[in-house]
Amino acid sequence: MVFKDTKAFFFDLDGTLIDSADDLSQSINYMLDKIGKDTKSNKLIKSWVGNGARILVKKALMHNEQTLEELDEALFEKALNIFLNHYKENLCIKTKLYPNVLETLQKLKNEEFMMAIITNKPFEFVEPILKELDIYHYFTSILGGDSLKEKKPHPLPLLHTLKKFNLQANQAIMVGDSKNDILSAKSANVHSIAVSYGYNQNENLSQFQPEIIVDNFGDILNYLGLQK
Repeated sequence: MVFKDTKAFFFDLDGTLIDSADDLSQSINYMLDKIGKDTKSNKLIKSWVGNGARILVKKALMHNEQTLEELDEALFEKALNIFLNHYKENLCIKTKLYPNVLETLQKLKNEEFMMAIITNKPFEFVEPILKELDIYHYFTSILGGDSLKEKKPHPLPLLHTLKKFNLQANQAIMVGDSKNDILSAKSANVHSIAVSYGYNQNENLSQFQPEIIVDNFGDILNYLGLQK
């Protein structure tokens, strides 16, 4: 398959462009320790990433204890603030780009593709990470999970970006590591490429029927008729 009409790429962030699991886990465990709860393994916390900070904190608090409906609101708000404040100060301690991300972004820029970040991560964290990892300049649009009234898997962030770029749906590809990315792409009629190496929340991505699944970020170039 070759996507012949592609003019833009919409990228998820965590689990797609960057491996941020260690820093997220450190901040979650800092929060759990501060409120007197048992810390969790990095592997477990990694499986919770992808729905934004509020859901990440809720899953950490409710693990083996409560349902979301039973979660004490005051405790949740306290925990969320502890997590956000700690993470804000420790965004890029161990966070790094996945293999071939930098080279592939440069190749796409050279070929004059438009590129956007569409993530469920709170917006305030996105720009500092992109700048620290020296990839901020590749993107002409950046949306966080709190930038609009809806986030992925709702199609609004993708539709908003299509309008901003003045593109038709078939001219863009959403690249991500979770069902949220695939479902939002399908709802917006945008092409989808799933990456297998990210934080897929222990789900088999093929069941959500992305058009392509790649094991290496650089492999997306193969579906544009380009070489790595």
